[in-house]
Amino acid sequence: MTILKAENISKQYRLGTIGTGTLSHDLNRWWHRIRGKDDPYLKVGEVNDRSTASTSDYAWALHDINFEVQQGEVLGIIGKNGAGKSTLLKILSRVTSPTTGEIKTRGRIASLLEVGTGFHPELTGRENIYLNGAILGMTKAEIKAKEAEIIDFSGCARYVDTPVKRYSSGMRVRLAFAVAAFLEPDILVIDEVLAVGDAEFQKKAIGKMQDISTSEGRTVLFVSHNMAAVKNLCTRAIVLEHGRSVFEGDVEDAIDFYVSRKDTTVGFNRNTIKKETSGISISNIRILNRFGEEKSTVLSGDEIYLELSILNKALEGPFSLGVGIYDINDMPLIHCSTEVMDKCYDDISETFSATLKILKWPLVQGEYYMNCYIKRNSDLLEHLEACFWISGEKGDFYGHGKLPSWKKGVYIDYEWQ
Repeated sequence: MTILKAENISKQYRLGTIGTGTLSHDLNRWWHRIRGKDDPYLKVGEVNDRSTASTSDYAWALHDINFEVQQGEVLGIIGKNGAGKSTLLKILSRVTSPTTGEIKTRGRIASLLEVGTGFHPELTGRENIYLNGAILGMTKAEIKAKEAEIIDFSGCARYVDTPVKRYSSGMRVRLAFAVAAFLEPDILVIDEVLAVGDAEFQKKAIGKMQDISTSEGRTVLFVSHNMAAVKNLCTRAIVLEHGRSVFEGDVEDAIDFYVSRKDTTVGFNRNTIKKETSGISISNIRILNRFGEEKSTVLSGDEIYLELSILNKALEGPFSLGVGIYDINDMPLIHCSTEVMDKCYDDISETFSATLKILKWPLVQGEYYMNCYIKRNSDLLEHLEACFWISGEKGDFYGHGKLPSWKKGVYIDYEWQ
């Protein structure tokens, strides 16, 4: 049974400072409406590409979105930042209305669009449970029957009678998720809020969402940048790009499509700085083979050298370095640090290089990126995210010209006896 249907959903926003020049536009809209004509500003506007300068006063956050969701289905909605995912969920949750189109739903919808959405900061956690339940249309008796389960699942029993304004962001999302999940909505809408919770709670929350869909036959709409969570939880997915739906289908096919659209320019890039200091920085990264030749593609089984060029303006030491290697789904695969090898660099010259030697590149064919950091004792001095992309291809890892048929995981040295 179809429980949610979106037909020709579009959302247009006006760019620039709110209130500037909108009166004339409002009058123009009113004049067209009383004459039975279409809104004149629906014919203008640009696609929602956040990285380009605008030439129009209007932008389409969403444009002509159509899909259906069946009862008990878990639908993933994925896309880059600014693709329109949160706007779509706000429309589905009735937080905002579409410019054009129509949403048809059956039953109650519960939403977790931001941390602690709908919580009153002056009320206690327990009072907010009853407030949110009432908003969802539950009676006091129904909420009371679920109260103990909600508090137990949230893990906030000690603070449930404390005002929510004193909660951490993690405690708020724990309680908000528990309320939404246990008050039995027909459709549960979740927008990336689980990224705030700790690993233990994320695991509990994903397990609860699986129970909601499989055991209880309720529907979940899930937005996340964590492709592993999407793959683990969802049965189908939609990919949004610049406010348009560019793919809809099986979740693994959707993730492969989304990944193929990522900008993965091979080489070094300092544009993703998480933390930096003026005293020391990573100025370049290169991949070299055993002959000292620079490479952009490596084969599984290759001996490679990851060379980090360090600019040490402060002329201070010692330093420790670390490199994390991730796949295109943001899953951590390898972490190599000088700390675990009980090594540090005490070179205090202005420029020097540090080289990580990997005897046999262990990863399967695919695209990978690296996060790098510099520490002095426990102080983080430099942290670059996705600062280096590398392309991996099939190689002769085992020296026999054969590799396993699967396309995931890592290769290891082993022998049968």
